[in-house]
Amino acid sequence: MDTERGDEGRVGHTFRTRPRRGARRARTAGLLGGAAVLLAGCASMPDSGDVKAVDQSPRAEGDSQVRVYGVPPQDGAQPTNIVRSFLDATTSDEADFRTARQYLAKSARKWQPFRVTDVLQERPKPEPQVQRNREDENGYTVTLTGSQVAKVDANHAYTPEERKYRATIHLIKEDGQWRIDRLPNGLVLGQSDFQRIYRSVNKYYFASYKSESSQPKASRNVLVADPVYLRQRIEPITASVEALLSGPTDWLGEVTSSEFPPGTRLAARDLSLDDSNALRVRLSKQAISTDSGQCKRMAAQLFFTVQDMTRASKISDVKLEDANGGSLCELSQEQAERDFSPVRYAGRSAQEYFIDADHKVVSMSDSATEPTPVRGPFGTGKTPLRSVAVSRDETTAAGVSGDGRSLYVAALEDGVQRGAPLLTSAGSAKDPDQGLTAPSWDGLGDLWIADRAAHSSRLLRLREGKGTPEEVAMPGLDGRRIKAIRVAADGIRIAVLVEDKGRTTLQLGRVERGGSSAHPVLSVEELRPIAPQLEDVVAASWAGGSRLVVVGRESGGVQQMQYMETDGSASNAQTLPGVNGVKAVAASEDEARPLIADATEGIVRLPPDANWKTVAKEGTAPVYPG
Repeated sequence: MDTERGDEGRVGHTFRTRPRRGARRARTAGLLGGAAVLLAGCASMPDSGDVKAVDQSPRAEGDSQVRVYGVPPQDGAQPTNIVRSFLDATTSDEADFRTARQYLAKSARKWQPFRVTDVLQERPKPEPQVQRNREDENGYTVTLTGSQVAKVDANHAYTPEERKYRATIHLIKEDGQWRIDRLPNGLVLGQSDFQRIYRSVNKYYFASYKSESSQPKASRNVLVADPVYLRQRIEPITASVEALLSGPTDWLGEVTSSEFPPGTRLAARDLSLDDSNALRVRLSKQAISTDSGQCKRMAAQLFFTVQDMTRASKISDVKLEDANGGSLCELSQEQAERDFSPVRYAGRSAQEYFIDADHKVVSMSDSATEPTPVRGPFGTGKTPLRSVAVSRDETTAAGVSGDGRSLYVAALEDGVQRGAPLLTSAGSAKDPDQGLTAPSWDGLGDLWIADRAAHSSRLLRLREGKGTPEEVAMPGLDGRRIKAIRVAADGIRIAVLVEDKGRTTLQLGRVERGGSSAHPVLSVEELRPIAPQLEDVVAASWAGGSRLVVVGRESGGVQQMQYMETDGSASNAQTLPGVNGVKAVAASEDEARPLIADATEGIVRLPPDANWKTVAKEGTAPVYPG
């Protein structure tokens, strides 16, 4: 079915649908970028009546039967309409932008659509030049304007970028028809088009601990999620593998590495899962000389990257081959999840923890209705605590005293006595905004905490939760104060609530380990915003490999809770139901586990696909291990 717009500004797409087996009735959907009615899985189609425009609305992710194709240029179309039609064609499902290129003059055929993607709040508005340039009597200029919200670079990395957008497109007459001869490289899309065409996918690379890489705790098998945006319906598996082979994004490149030898490429494209859900990947000659261990790690990177793209289908195994089809190695699903899973569990499902009304640290499972005091000194209530953190193996806890001045660490074992504080704050005990933040454990067993004074703050690490605290440099802090921290399991990414002039924002930093193995020097580099639209962030917690749950409010708005990706884009996870007066939130990096929050109603829990439920009318500081 073809639908076209005339020179008044209506430009069309060609839509092709594949009927579903057993479909009984027509279903209409609004497609972004062109007025049309889409019929997927129709038993019959109407043969009369007008074609009507429908409201723009995103399609369900699984509705992959619909394909969008641009309409070629119409004879006699005027310059502004040529630009509109070209912009429509760039939102099509053509791998090579074949139709969009028909709008270009011969001199513009080297246009590079993947150089950059500018994402605007709405589709760009083409405006003809009001006053013609005398030196350009045979040409025509159209200006594109809009409000930009983000940019995606050539490595598919997303970066929030709020500014006014303005670009020009120049046209000339070629063989009697207006064609575009000068335009910026890249694409410019409205948010709704971008969300329909692109999908956030995690590539996976191994954490690189550099000066600390020789320590036993720094395993070579720690995978780190690197989110990118890929076209979700154009060879998705091939696209995700090629993105993986191109290496980590610039922001993560300093602290991660790939096991693929430099220059490794696909020897055969058009990748897909076979009937048994196995993935067979042929690689170029660079991969031939790898040993068995390196090959398995390469396969693990492929397994988790492609699994993230093909979430609906569970990959059974990955087979790596040379260019001639010879076997290099094979990695099964069981091996991948046992030896390389980015989310590690201590052989059981982690407990949920909080501090109850009697100052006891208590724990409970997802199904429990009553919390139980933990073993050890923190379960007695004799040490009133403001906050607590439990190590990821659930053998040790760290607690900050009620006045925020002292940090204690104790084993979760019967008969253990609380020792002297490992750290005493320089901040005032009378000011609740000063003193120590809630502590946080990484997956290497190290403890992180920040100490806040009146006009400054410093980040500290205690190796294995003991010994002398080491100060971690934060050159990007620029005099702002740390309000809270949450370190990722990999120990190389840290989420920081930063206060500046009464506004609290959520920033993500990269932990770099310099110096020598005997004297490592740690620093947090390149702080970048995660939730730039929120004026005041109250709490945040890691909720997956590249996802956080964030509580905050927009300027003049009410408090909201939402998932955000580490690149600053909104997560495609489900919308969270509201809950009143949230002061703290905790999420598990196992995305199937419930959220826990300290809210007006008390300690509340949100299981998947359910509503908030109160588990304790009084309590504070809910946490998962970490």
